Amino acid sequence: MTQLAVITGTSGGLGQSVARRLANDGYTVVGIARRNVTPADLGLAEDQYHHIEFDLGEIDRIGELVSDLVKTHGTPYALINNAAIGTDGLLPTMHNSDIERLVRVNVTSPIVLTKYISRHMIAKRSGRIVNISSIVARTGYRGLAPYGASKAALEGFTRSLARDLGRRQVTVNAVAPGFLTTDMTSVLGDDNLERIKGRSALSRFAEVDEVAAAVAYLLSPDAQGVTGTTLTVDAGSTA
Repeated sequence: MTQLAVITGTSGGLGQSVARRLANDGYTVVGIARRNVTPADLGLAEDQYHHIEFDLGEIDRIGELVSDLVKTHGTPYALINNAAIGTDGLLPTMHNSDIERLVRVNVTSPIVLTKYISRHMIAKRSGRIVNISSIVARTGYRGLAPYGASKAALEGFTRSLARDLGRRQVTVNAVAPGFLTTDMTSVLGDDNLERIKGRSALSRFAEVDEVAAAVAYLLSPDAQGVTGTTLTVDAGSTA
């Protein structure tokens, strides 16, 4: 029987890369995103990937979502909280509604989703939780203040939850990618992206597949003693 991995945000580039990697590693993957994603979209077989269309901003429905997911697919071995909203703009000019939705999707939603899924992991005394953060949580970047705040919150959540769940044999870690070539970073513009690339130790961006490999490691038996940490994959941008 294959292990089940739940990944949010599989309509985006990083989420799809993680889904493909884990499916090819032998996991059965359930993806959650507002837009439908088919196994064919990911180059996977029908039994490797299952999709749930869901807006993770609808916090009050997450409990029902998890209940239905477990009834249909069983208890997840892994949860990867990847879904996030990115913004580009100075805080003084942002609408309050945009800030509120960003915090709801980037912070409140993964906390609530983890709350419901971790209950099942605790009952089985087995599980891996990986939160996708960002180097912006620690370095900062102009125009990304609310986004950076949300990722810093996710890293704090990771460390404390690791202590809460460790005795139940559930590990909790974060992966902090550097800037990637995805739809989320495209809003920064070519000039800014080239400048960021030039500052990295490897003179390039990290690849989504490299981030997916870090997630796969944290789910593997080799990482059973790793919890409460943040693994940075940024091509040396923060070196």
